Amino acid sequence: MDEYEKYEADCKKIRKANESLLADFEAWLKSSGLSDKTIGNHLSNIDFYVNEYLLYEDAIEAKDGVHSVSMFLGYWFIKKAMWASQASIKSNATSLKKFYTFLFGRGLIDKEDLNELEETIKEEMPEWLATLKRYDDPSIEEMEDVWRL
Repeated sequence: MDEYEKYEADCKKIRKANESLLADFEAWLKSSGLSDKTIGNHLSNIDFYVNEYLLYEDAIEAKDGVHSVSMFLGYWFIKKAMWASQASIKSNATSLKKFYTFLFGRGLIDKEDLNELEETIKEEMPEWLATLKRYDDPSIEEMEDVWRL
């Protein structure tokens, strides 16, 4: 089996595990009394994160994606999601906090990882929103000015 075939096999295995994880996450969200629309939004956001972003270049399991949120919301989402907006970045951040709180409750991540995720979102949100604004600004022509390279 070559490297790409192994990657594809790993992704297939992870997608199957994610299917079960998302079903359990949905049940957990329902138990908290959220509306069906809100639950659907959280599920859509997390499905995109775990089945698109975390599997984009490498086969990363959901529990191991807790440290990838900054790159996702501060770069990849802005660049790859045509619907990226201030509201969608904030919505994804909320969904990710809920999802990783759920994983913590299941013992799949530790409290330190959850705290770090929450702190990252709180501290970096202003910069992610500013980056999105620069990315959408037609007067900025150089990409290094968008990403502040």
